[in-house]
Amino acid sequence: MSGATLFLGLHQAAETAVPIAIGLIVDYAIATADFTRLSVSLAALAALFIVLSYAWRFGARLLSVAYQRESHALRVEVARRILDPRGLDSPLKSGEFITISTSDADNEAEILDAIPRGIAAIVAVTLIAAALLTIHLPLGVAVLIGTPLILLGLQAATPGLVHRSHAQQETVAHAAAMATDLLSGLRPLRGVGGEESAAQRYRQASRRALAARMRAATAHGAYTGVSMTVSALLAVSVAAAAGWLALSGALTVGELIIVAGLAQFLLEPLSTLAVLPGHLARARGSAQRLASVLAAPPLLPVPEYDTVNPGKLELESIAYRSLRGATFTAVPGEFAAIYAYDPADSDALALVLSGQLPPRDYSGVVRISGVPVSDLTTTAAREVLLWEPHHTDLFAGTLRENITLGRTAKGDAAARLDIALRASAADDVAALHTAGLDHEIGEKGGTLSGGQRQRVALARALYAQTPILVLHDATTGVDAVTDHAIARGVRDVRSRPTSEPVRQHTTIAITASPAFLSAADRVIVIADGAVAAEGTHAQLLEQNSRYREAVTR
Repeated sequence: MSGATLFLGLHQAAETAVPIAIGLIVDYAIATADFTRLSVSLAALAALFIVLSYAWRFGARLLSVAYQRESHALRVEVARRILDPRGLDSPLKSGEFITISTSDADNEAEILDAIPRGIAAIVAVTLIAAALLTIHLPLGVAVLIGTPLILLGLQAATPGLVHRSHAQQETVAHAAAMATDLLSGLRPLRGVGGEESAAQRYRQASRRALAARMRAATAHGAYTGVSMTVSALLAVSVAAAAGWLALSGALTVGELIIVAGLAQFLLEPLSTLAVLPGHLARARGSAQRLASVLAAPPLLPVPEYDTVNPGKLELESIAYRSLRGATFTAVPGEFAAIYAYDPADSDALALVLSGQLPPRDYSGVVRISGVPVSDLTTTAAREVLLWEPHHTDLFAGTLRENITLGRTAKGDAAARLDIALRASAADDVAALHTAGLDHEIGEKGGTLSGGQRQRVALARALYAQTPILVLHDATTGVDAVTDHAIARGVRDVRSRPTSEPVRQHTTIAITASPAFLSAADRVIVIADGAVAAEGTHAQLLEQNSRYREAVTR
């Protein structure tokens, strides 16, 4: 930016010197018919144009580099903050984050374009005023007084431009967020026939964004029109005064050319200075939105431990949403199933075990080997505990890429993948396509059914081989026969010896599936937000009438 400012300032100085040079040539070379002076003057004028051209070339290039690098750096910085594993404590939605990390980053980077151009324009106005003061004092004084008055008047309109720009950017971001939500939920919307209602909501949000955009454009247009008109009036007044002075004999022909040329050129720097507040307003509005993301605190606290040994998982007096003091322990090597009479308890427990909730949102503590999960770095926690949610996320790419995620497997990678596929019944999904595991599944796994997506996601979870695996309703989209096969497959895989003999896999299945309940070593029953009973599936069927009625209905 400094280099661009230097070159653009030099360019504006050379532009200012052109009418001065032409006026001097007229008075001291052409008027005196001195060929030698004319030759030297023309050579100097040519050199002036070379400096002018190359100063613009290098200045504009450096300006473009500064702008592109800054906008890229801002996008990366905001994206890194949004993707912080500890989360982001912000009310903004995904679509708003997308707008902030793209268009707002570009708008804010415009400050690197505005500052060098503004400084170069000030250089030009200063040199023009100095030249006019030298030629005719009142004309120079008029420019020195008129220019600050114009800028002060335009500055008064800046707060209104900032407000309208900020409002416009917020409504556009809101519309983008709504569009993102609607697209991600398009399939269930079609299932319930809610497309028209959703489209109407988006239409209303889009119209609000359009209205805000029109208000901002109207304000910017009015501002630009007034600023250009006032600047032109100042330049025309200077030129008219020079013409009158030339007719009265107070100015020579060369001086008239200089004044007229400077008055005409004065429009360019004044126009730049006039539109500068508009650019600053847009950049300031975007900067405020960027700051709201960059300054947002993380959801999770600063961790104390960056490693933990795999061991037992403990939940002590967990109270969150519908949970009311849930307490239980899962020991290494255990396959435990959790059955809740109220699905809200299952959802709440799954979120607590995900490790994505800030400790302030729930009471109680979750420990791994005696260390609170909230005190672990996200990397350390994820190396030990993996949570596979009910609503899974798949990505554009092949089945293989969605399962392995580029991980370098320990031991025999092919065998490890084959075991995970068979245990999750995802091998059947691959067998349906000629490309097998190299079949492209489309964005968010759109070419797969709900049950197929669940099986692929489960294969991914099993392939990871984490010491503790939490599954939340992992098979709700499959038939009873497949569900039974998957339950047995998960149990077999998770009890299989690993390449690390000291490690025992712990599996917790939050489920209402009879197949998983019967495959589990122990079933933990939650009623009214707390642990109400424990035992094997067979014991609970025999001894607990409420459990028997709920599971077998």
